[in-house]
Amino acid sequence: MDAAPPIRLSTLAHGGGCGCKLSPAVLQSLLAEQPAAQPFRQLLVGTETGDDAAVWQLDSENCVIATTDFFMPMVDDPVDFGRIAATNAISDVYAMGGTPVMALAILGMPVDKMPVETIRDILRGGAGICAEAGIPVAGGHSIDAPEPIYGLAVIGTGKIANLRRNDGARPGDALILTKALGVGIYSAAFRKQQLDATAYAEMMASVTLLNRVGADLGREADVHAVTDVTGFGILGHALEMARGSNAGIALRYGDLPFFERAEALAGQGFVTGASNRNWASYGESVRLPQDLPLWKRHLLTDPQTSGGLLVSCEPGRAADILRMIRHSGCPAATIVGTVTSQGGVTVAA
Repeated sequence: MDAAPPIRLSTLAHGGGCGCKLSPAVLQSLLAEQPAAQPFRQLLVGTETGDDAAVWQLDSENCVIATTDFFMPMVDDPVDFGRIAATNAISDVYAMGGTPVMALAILGMPVDKMPVETIRDILRGGAGICAEAGIPVAGGHSIDAPEPIYGLAVIGTGKIANLRRNDGARPGDALILTKALGVGIYSAAFRKQQLDATAYAEMMASVTLLNRVGADLGREADVHAVTDVTGFGILGHALEMARGSNAGIALRYGDLPFFERAEALAGQGFVTGASNRNWASYGESVRLPQDLPLWKRHLLTDPQTSGGLLVSCEPGRAADILRMIRHSGCPAATIVGTVTSQGGVTVAA
């Protein structure tokens, strides 16, 4: 008898990657009545501004950075799924200006639907990325779940002086984005089997590129704020930076870096449900050009899985910092806008 065809991981989940995240509006509602994390004096970063990780002060100079991230598969290759999820989880430590030191695996698998070998490959992919980052997977927890879930809890360390929060942007700052946009668009095309091998390779190169440059950015005094761009899209994470900094963000659509086929695929309707949920959550705080077509708006709200860093820096140093970022291995890094005093997010053509 012929062997059964391999199971497509992406068909076992109702969503994939950071597109699985709860919308900003739902998350805000859930957290509205939660007690404030303060008054723990040593908790330097908690839930106040929706920053990328929690930070606990150890002494006058050093701190611990802790985060967790997990999601369902956006690809079918189990090793690739593990690599993407691990890269995405580790990013939060880099986004704070820290260095990861160890990880714990988070695993939920429908063991009645998936071969043991497939689950092992997911873990192997994640461990491979952790090895690239120079950290061990030191343990974890697993459950039998109706849909496949994988991610990491990551612990890092850093110097308090090198912490880069998402709320330090200053009016006049230049904004740099370190990776191209379009992950959600590509994953939507992939789920419908309309993404070719070249585009898949382009996506994988981006989503498995560690944001380790964040640790270098933390040592730059002229870098004032950093956040990573994930499930809320470039607009959502820019808005978090604007609100936390009591400032505004002005982006130039024409300067944003996109995957090679992202605009064409968005124009053909390959978008995720998260794109519309994102816009419904924060659209009232965003000013777009009147004639901006809907497919371009979808690109701006497109959920990024393992996206790049959004960096707010002194404008006179922006060119130097951009060169440093590109030299670190981020060829798509681009200056995409400025910080203003207006509030909210404005997008120009």
